[in-house]
Amino acid sequence: MPSDALVDRAELELCTDWTTLTNDQHLMNEMGAMMTGESIVILGGGSAGWMTAAYLKKALRGVDIALIESANVGTIGVGEASFSTMKLFFDYLGLDESEWMPPCNATYKLGIKFTNWTAGGGHFYHPFQRYEVIDGNNLGEWWLNLKSNETPFDSACFSTPALCENNKSPRYLNGGVFDHKVKTTFNFASQAPPNTFLSDHRSQYPYGYHFEASLLASFLKKYATALGVRCIKDDVDDVLLSSDGSIDCLRTRRNGPVKGSLYVDCTGFRGLLINQALKEPFVSFQDVLLNDRAIALQVPYRADTSDIQPFTSATALPSGWVWNIPLYNRVGTGYVYCSQFISSEQAESDLRAHLGPRAKDCIANHIKMRIGRCRNSWVKNCVAIGLSSGFVEPLESTGIFFIQFGIEELLRHYSGSMTDPDVVADYNRIIADCIDGVRDFLVLHYRASDRTDTPFWAATKEISVPPSVDQRLKLWKKRLPNERSINSCYHGFEFYSYSVMLLGLRYWPVNSLPTLGHSNLSAAVAAFQAVQDRTAELVRKLPSHLEYLQHLRRASN
Repeated sequence: MPSDALVDRAELELCTDWTTLTNDQHLMNEMGAMMTGESIVILGGGSAGWMTAAYLKKALRGVDIALIESANVGTIGVGEASFSTMKLFFDYLGLDESEWMPPCNATYKLGIKFTNWTAGGGHFYHPFQRYEVIDGNNLGEWWLNLKSNETPFDSACFSTPALCENNKSPRYLNGGVFDHKVKTTFNFASQAPPNTFLSDHRSQYPYGYHFEASLLASFLKKYATALGVRCIKDDVDDVLLSSDGSIDCLRTRRNGPVKGSLYVDCTGFRGLLINQALKEPFVSFQDVLLNDRAIALQVPYRADTSDIQPFTSATALPSGWVWNIPLYNRVGTGYVYCSQFISSEQAESDLRAHLGPRAKDCIANHIKMRIGRCRNSWVKNCVAIGLSSGFVEPLESTGIFFIQFGIEELLRHYSGSMTDPDVVADYNRIIADCIDGVRDFLVLHYRASDRTDTPFWAATKEISVPPSVDQRLKLWKKRLPNERSINSCYHGFEFYSYSVMLLGLRYWPVNSLPTLGHSNLSAAVAAFQAVQDRTAELVRKLPSHLEYLQHLRRASN
């Protein structure tokens, strides 16, 4: 553990807005860390660093945790969208939505709207909702059998598309959640069961979040430092290694050497510790995921005069796609594209043309993306979390999910001041399987789309996909995905997500499930009608998205 002599107290930012810990509790935590010899040094702030610091300090009260944050190194800091599992993160920290959402300009996310991803145009939604099951078969199967010529699959099978189209909140003004399957659980942070890890979670929560990444980092910084995390504002000039190749200490410019028993690399695409210091190879996905650049813009609007969409948008353009993330007072938007087919100047021009006059005075942030993952995310006494570990293009909002999953698995595999090779190997296998599984799910988006009208979209059909993906795509032309035909390794996506994407992209089985022809159709017909009746009731009774967000802000004051 670094001693007080190694850390200039003037450089530490210990915020006191939270009063949950007394001075005696801070002293007990520091004494416990000294006795165990356990200390964790996190390099890099931003979302990854402060999410890691907050979660680990909450879980490991007796461990000394320091975060080194440079004032000279910026973060990408675009608007972020999350999985619905992000609620588990805040519930574990004990934070209600009224506490963290207003300071982070956060809004709700009911799903993703995909536009122009097929040759015929149009759109469909990927919602945070599972199919209803009728006589052992889900509504996706029944839709192919009964409704494929009548109603779009998403609006026939789910309530979410109508809520999105009508800009509805997922919560009533009394705090109740719209989805009847979860309305008695997880309504508030205090009701969440402790230590519910992502891969053990069995409920499908019906919404995620949009938030401003830099504001979330600032909020979690206050939270974490109040718990006792030490923030060292400094630059790392050198990483010193021990004789066994592990990290001995980080030499900082003003505070000297900072030592820990475990180091967490949250330095983003630079991979300052995991790649540069420890020389861990990076496995590129560029051969199967072509997009390698992004341009981000922040488009302001007035929340008191503009309705706010409760969904993320992914709109296909000739050389990639544009994201749209509605925050409380602005829209985070950007163009993800492949530099093989378009220059950065032309991409920016196309993005501004797509957005129209509202983007006129917005400053463009050009981002070079590193697509792939480290061969191993845990090497010696260093664990990479976030972009330094791995990243796929943000098509399904997996960046924050990777951070959350990496933190939780680190906690599961944490061995104190010692590092067990077998435990480390298991962590690396789980993280690699997760990132690879997401990669394959994103490949499906491009291969299943029938767009070939531009060089980029034609190239997405020529990539050499992994044999397992090719085999599944052939199967899914004959049967919709189910629990057993998708990747069995945990990667955050259930079979219904695969089914939704394939149906939305019109990559349908030639025939519906043959056994349905021998079933009683009346129950399925009634189920489709029940979805429509329930949807109409929700549209009528739920407040607007903006109305609920304003209500939430009043409650936070």
